[in-house]
Amino acid sequence: CIVWTAGKYRNHGCKAVGTPLMQINPQLIKNILVVRNDRFGEFLLNIPAIRALKETFTDAKLIAIVNPYVRELADAVPFIDEVMDWGSKKHSLPERLKLLWFFINKNIDIAIMLNPSKEFNIFTFLAGIPIRAGYARKCSFLLNLKMKDKKHLGEKHEVEYNLELAGLLGAKTQDLSLSLKIEDNIINGLGYNFTSDSRATFLAIHPWTSDPVKQWPLESFRELTKKLLQYPDLRVIIVGRREEAVKSSETFGYLSAGALDLTGKTTLLQLAAVLKRCKLLISGDSGPIHLASAVGTPVLAIFRNDLQGKTAKRWGPWGKAHSVIEKNCLLDIKVDEVFEKTKEMIEKGRAG
Repeated sequence: CIVWTAGKYRNHGCKAVGTPLMQINPQLIKNILVVRNDRFGEFLLNIPAIRALKETFTDAKLIAIVNPYVRELADAVPFIDEVMDWGSKKHSLPERLKLLWFFINKNIDIAIMLNPSKEFNIFTFLAGIPIRAGYARKCSFLLNLKMKDKKHLGEKHEVEYNLELAGLLGAKTQDLSLSLKIEDNIINGLGYNFTSDSRATFLAIHPWTSDPVKQWPLESFRELTKKLLQYPDLRVIIVGRREEAVKSSETFGYLSAGALDLTGKTTLLQLAAVLKRCKLLISGDSGPIHLASAVGTPVLAIFRNDLQGKTAKRWGPWGKAHSVIEKNCLLDIKVDEVFEKTKEMIEKGRAG
């Protein structure tokens, strides 16, 4: 398959171009562009797909385009070779031209848009990238490898959808885990010595969601925390974004003698290291459940199951040792039910 790009011809050894499968000679692929520049939870669920690309195209350099907020996590993915920021804001013409020149100058062989993007479908076409893969949405006629976007149906997990898209390029892997390279000492200086009490069991609670329809009541999280603080040798850590710090202080501040409130006090990498120290994370449908999964911490997730495409089947914690409590109405999930499940998972973790 001879493809013209950036003023010259390049041979990629592909037998056919089109949907649904392009047969490519992996040895001829030297640079791959991976685009996923939305929220950090969604980015983390692409790690198996990115690993599949690296294991299939072993000689290729992987360049990831991510949201600036997510960059530190992308830098911690061991098989991503280069990271570039590109946020969701409106970019100026000089910024767009600079990005276009970046693509051309990098001599990219493959671009895969892991989230539908009109902007990047256009950019990668104009840059003359020979192989462009993505979903059949948002100017997808500019792609030469595409598949129908059925994610909204929620028929499988987001990780599986991402692997399916990478599969258009022939990419595959046996390792379906999420993984990050985290330095444990990055949590030094957060105001608590995590190694001072060898008997303590750390448990994290993330009581926030970006979507109000997925929010288990804060009052329920507060009552759960009060009950957990009566559990022997248990240390509860409240985590969240800076925007939630005031509300967290109002909700959990009176528990300061027993709970450590780190809301708004950590970077994403520090949060990952904190979660790595914990035996369990309790959270609604939000990014930290995927961050916990990536560092091997079990998750107890609280979900609604009446919203198509937003249930735990698609967005639940990925991997083993996790549990999900889900009902049509979050108000039907009682504090005692979550407390009993938490005790069960803590005891199982201690026994393990």
